[in-house]
Amino acid sequence: MVSKNKRFSKLCVVFGQHSNKKIIMKIPYLLYPILFTGSILAQGPEFKMQTIDDKVGIGYGVQLADMNADGKVDVVLVDKDKVAWYENPSWKKQIIVGHLTKRDHVCLTARDLNGDGRAELALGGEWNPGDTLNSGAVLYLYPKGEKWEHRVLHHEPTTHRMHWLKGKGGKYSLVVKPLHGRGNRNNAGDPLKVLAYEYPASPEKNDWPLSLVFEHLHNSHNFHPINWDSDEEEEILITGMEGTWYLDRAKGQWTSSLVAKPFGGEVRDGKDASGKNFVTTIEPRHGSVVACYLQRDGDWKRVQLDNSLKDGHALGTGDFLGLGYDQIVAGWRAMRPSGAPGLKLYVPKDKTFEQWSEHKLSGKEVAVEDLKVADLDGDGKPEIVAAGRQTHNLVIYWNKSGKS
Repeated sequence: MVSKNKRFSKLCVVFGQHSNKKIIMKIPYLLYPILFTGSILAQGPEFKMQTIDDKVGIGYGVQLADMNADGKVDVVLVDKDKVAWYENPSWKKQIIVGHLTKRDHVCLTARDLNGDGRAELALGGEWNPGDTLNSGAVLYLYPKGEKWEHRVLHHEPTTHRMHWLKGKGGKYSLVVKPLHGRGNRNNAGDPLKVLAYEYPASPEKNDWPLSLVFEHLHNSHNFHPINWDSDEEEEILITGMEGTWYLDRAKGQWTSSLVAKPFGGEVRDGKDASGKNFVTTIEPRHGSVVACYLQRDGDWKRVQLDNSLKDGHALGTGDFLGLGYDQIVAGWRAMRPSGAPGLKLYVPKDKTFEQWSEHKLSGKEVAVEDLKVADLDGDGKPEIVAAGRQTHNLVIYWNKSGKS
């Protein structure tokens, strides 16, 4: 259950950072003090918006990674017909590749795999969710001199999301998930195949051995890498029509356990006040509901935070307010059903995590297609980076919470 604060102040927001003039506008901003059981937050959440690109086609996906080995977290964007990165702190835009597939690029993953301080990239493209036979593409991107080259890898139709996943011995795999199973119609037919591509010693030349991770879901919109246990191998949270699942590896084989039955669209994890992992989802795909699943007596307890999103499409977690445990941020784009887009922060009212308050961070300014969370300025507080679809922009929400 969520309560809404009714006291507002005004926050000046700077848009159009790349242009010669700045457009200043005021938006409602929630700065009301929040009371917690056992602790008091002296000041509410405070974020300052900065648009770093106002000429985005469709900002399908955001990644946050160091692209030039300077120790700073850069922003990487997969746009409909290009991949670009924005250098921290100037946010100068640099094009990596463009027009690699006839239809849209749709997903990207970025992570330093070899310890050189620069992220390795993979791209998903040829996006056509209505074609479950011939669509999709998976490409490995690599620098060669001043340019980037690409290598085409095996793909399943409707390539939709991908992540680099750490395995045993510090080795990595590219895990790729399609939206639908091959040949599916109306979410019926064979389940989709989540595949792992083992990252080889010479990725430009060597084969990428394939293995099956999971084959159970239909209409799966997203998944998320996690590390909940004591080993170095990362696990996966994945969600779709058949619910939200936890995937782990045991003796080289993937195992699965059900977290929640509802049809999920987005999924992330976080830490509660006791240090236990929680799972948060947007339900269903492109849905209206934000839910949180808490570990209670060997099971998962569902707490509904909100049911007012229009076309919910992005989710993140982080300790934005310095409370010692995580809060949740959710964005929606309001395409279908149409309406006003927005971004909200959800904060537990107490350490039980069963009552939450909500705080609107933005509205029509950003039709949130994707978001990611990371500390961009080294002050220990995570920022939010969001790509807008209909608004054609890429925005940083600078975390000023608790600052005078």
